Amino acid sequence: MARDEPDWSDWRRPGPTRSQRRVDVGIAAVVLVGALAMTVLINSMGAFAFGAAPGLTEQLIWSAALPVPLAVRRRFPLVVLVVVGVLFIAAQTRQIGDNLIPSIVLFLALYTEGAWQRNRTVARWSRTGVIVVMFGWLVLAMFLSLPWPDSAEFTSAAGPLDPRLASVLYSFVFNAMFFSAAYWFGNLAWLSAHRQAELARRADQLRRSQEQNTRGAIVAERVRIARDLHDVVAHHVSVMGVHAGAARRALDKDPGLARTALQTVEQTARTAIGELRGLLGVLRAEDTEDTEPRAAVASPGLDRLPELFTSARSAGLEVRHGVYGEPRPVPDAVAVSAYRVVQEALTNVVKHAGARTADVRVRYLDSMLEVEVTDDGRGATHRPDGPGFGLAGMRERIAVHGGELEAGPRRGAGYRVRASLPAVAVPATEDGAT
Repeated sequence: MARDEPDWSDWRRPGPTRSQRRVDVGIAAVVLVGALAMTVLINSMGAFAFGAAPGLTEQLIWSAALPVPLAVRRRFPLVVLVVVGVLFIAAQTRQIGDNLIPSIVLFLALYTEGAWQRNRTVARWSRTGVIVVMFGWLVLAMFLSLPWPDSAEFTSAAGPLDPRLASVLYSFVFNAMFFSAAYWFGNLAWLSAHRQAELARRADQLRRSQEQNTRGAIVAERVRIARDLHDVVAHHVSVMGVHAGAARRALDKDPGLARTALQTVEQTARTAIGELRGLLGVLRAEDTEDTEPRAAVASPGLDRLPELFTSARSAGLEVRHGVYGEPRPVPDAVAVSAYRVVQEALTNVVKHAGARTADVRVRYLDSMLEVEVTDDGRGATHRPDGPGFGLAGMRERIAVHGGELEAGPRRGAGYRVRASLPAVAVPATEDGAT
């Protein structure tokens, strides 16, 4: 077997369908009618295949008996082959007048065994056995029936070969072609059926794989939407909560402070609504040209980090910011992920850390972009309302780029979030845009 040839040994061809069984019955009926008609014609002409024949009634019985097994040839191919082989030899022993239709029946039986036998070992050896028996019968029949060279049948012989030898070679070549064709076409039909089954199996696998990929894409899209909504909403709502609380406490004692806090709440709400609209615009957009301006709203980058610092400072958190290394353009997706990590880290500091200061550092390394947020708060990861989605969202964002995220308490006090992202420099255009 060739190296790239598939392995057929484990496949078993399914049985014939109801429609195929009806076709077999139809074929048997057609061959039966043909056999009876051929017998009548041959007897009417007196052109008997063996020079003599039994009575017409017996010939018609033999002609009818041979095609009948073909009605179940695909259901019981081995049984049909054996029965047809036995009837074929018996009919020739009786020297019935026609030999054409019996040969066609034998061909169909051999072909069907090769095309429909589920056990390939049985298919191979059963056909080989029948062919050997048929050749043995052929040799015996020729030995008993061939005339002597000086008989009247060879009076017109003029070739260079002995007439008896030429007759033997002719019969041998003809029968070899006959049986080889039945054997080969049977194998070809079985291989064709297997390839069709394999194509159907692969098509089903492809369909299921596509369905699985579609489900995975839907889940991934839902996770992405949930992550983006969390990143957009959580930060601004946290800031709004802090200022709303400050306004409530200062409402009676310091109306001016309360007014300033409420203005911050209002401004933060508008900013949140703007980002949500941009995000929803990206989700609803149907073409690239429509998404580009909206994506700019919904996908902030490193250039908008100062807005986060301003928002966190307005909530009472002192934020220090440092940039290390030579700033350079980075892929938009990396910049968005870095921004969201800083945003989520500062949101957690404002909501849960009880910290006074936070330190944000952006480092441009050789092939990496690193952002780090530390604070001097409690350093605890426990939340009274259970674990949130922020840390999981950060890990998902970083994992998309093959980066690393470290998050945990610092020694002494505070908490550290550090994200490392692969960031190959993006070449700038002539006007300096990336």
